[in-house]
Amino acid sequence: MQTPSEITAGHAVLETVIGFMGIAWSEKGLIRLCLPERSREAVERRLLRHAGVDASNPGQQPAWVAELIASIKAYAAGEDIDFTGVPVDLAGVDDFRLAIYDAARKLAFGETTTYGELAKTAGHAGLARETGAALGANPVPLVIPCHRILAAGGKIGGFSAPGGSATKEKMLAMEGVRVGPPPAAQVSFGF
Repeated sequence: MQTPSEITAGHAVLETVIGFMGIAWSEKGLIRLCLPERSREAVERRLLRHAGVDASNPGQQPAWVAELIASIKAYAAGEDIDFTGVPVDLAGVDDFRLAIYDAARKLAFGETTTYGELAKTAGHAGLARETGAALGANPVPLVIPCHRILAAGGKIGGFSAPGGSATKEKMLAMEGVRVGPPPAAQVSFGF
């Protein structure tokens, strides 16, 4: 039997310029967000693997969901979008992860931090690895911007979405963030 927080009010698969993405929501807020895949079917399969997402009931879209879909498409097209106002239903998530997700949500478009700094900001200094694990379980990436968290030394770090770290790097590049070594210096100026 499903508890009220597991009952999904709806889901949608949307096409963006960077691929197909998916969302699922409850009466309380967003419960899942699937980052880009190459096919609608792949996103649908990923959405349907999560408890509470009902294939037979896409559901009515509340106004905030229609706005979120438009915002996701705008983000994918390269626009600076703020997702902090999106309601999120994190029922069943433990207090540690809630603190980490709350701290991550405060990072603005193009702003990054490290796992260690995020842990410290969330009140859990010294728990960088656990922070990484919490972000790896993030049910709503982009809205909780786990792609903005880097490993120590500004390294890209892991990413559990399709495409792994390459997807993370592309998302950061869309936000104007370059990760990795600087480009090689020009050897000759030709004058």
